[in-house]
Amino acid sequence: MMIMMRSVVAAAALTLLLPSTAAGAADRPAVVPQVLPMGVAVSALPLAVEDRTGYQRTSFRHWNSGDLPADGCNTRQEVLLAEAIGYPPVGPGCTLTGGVWWSYYDDREVTVAGALDIDHMVPLAEAWDSK
Repeated sequence: MMIMMRSVVAAAALTLLLPSTAAGAADRPAVVPQVLPMGVAVSALPLAVEDRTGYQRTSFRHWNSGDLPADGCNTRQEVLLAEAIGYPPVGPGCTLTGGVWWSYYDDREVTVAGALDIDHMVPLAEAWDSK
């Protein structure tokens, strides 16, 4: 997801460097692309009023069937498996029992998968607002 975010920021920064129309582009000096620190590139992005018109959380499926639908693990379970520091036994239908995860937010180990929230890097409503 971080790679995707960097790509989006890079693409947005690049569009700031490109002429807005083909007409008049010959009148401007050539723009030399440059690599900018993330904070500088983000601060150069245009700002606009967000619009939540039409957004409904129920329009988005909660968890998809994961990378391999045949294994019975949904995306949440796949993330739990990928992030475990103590691999949980996987039962029928991808039921996870046991396991250990590190909570970076609490600086502690978590042994109950249900105590962990797994969510989007950008909340759906925010992504919708920023369309």
